[in-house]
Amino acid sequence: MSDMSLCTHRTRTDSGPCPRPDTTPWRPWFAQASLSKAWHGFFALKNSSFPTELYMLEGGVSFFNTVMKDSLKLQSLNQPSQLKIAQRLRMDQTRLDEVSRRIKLGRPDGFAILLATQGPVDRQAPTPEPGLQVRLLRHLVTYLRNKEAAGVVSLPPAKEGGPGAMLYAFPPGDFSQQYLQAAKRTVGNLDEEHMVIVIVNDTN
Repeated sequence: MSDMSLCTHRTRTDSGPCPRPDTTPWRPWFAQASLSKAWHGFFALKNSSFPTELYMLEGGVSFFNTVMKDSLKLQSLNQPSQLKIAQRLRMDQTRLDEVSRRIKLGRPDGFAILLATQGPVDRQAPTPEPGLQVRLLRHLVTYLRNKEAAGVVSLPPAKEGGPGAMLYAFPPGDFSQQYLQAAKRTVGNLDEEHMVIVIVNDTN
């Protein structure tokens, strides 16, 4: 099953989240040293940009660094890095089973699962694209929850000439909960809005 068939609903046909401005300041909510921060930047959806930090939960660090190399390069240059959500994955059981299958195929280190939390909000800092409104991550989480879907981002292949990789951003729910058990033992109760990020190879 290809990801084009998995992602039957493209976000460009939907109305985006309510554009009310955010005024809540960013506050760290757990001891960030307890998990390894793998990336910081923005998730983008339509005209909104959501500052985000990603923390590695399990999977291959080398795999993550390879499929995220373009984004990590911008980060190393102190330039804003963006992951653009262009599709949605409806969270019915068939599609969730397919994501689980790809995780299993990728084990032990050809996949990555990460925790996404609110990143620092600096409304004066440049965004990756002009005209994007900086908003809190909880608005993206609410949008995906209401759509009963995960956000989908296409990434470069892990190996030259190989299949591309797919990033799935899951709002809190039964599917993502199973990957958070170790994190809960590390950081306590995850009552702040968050997402679970799954990165796998785009294989049939």
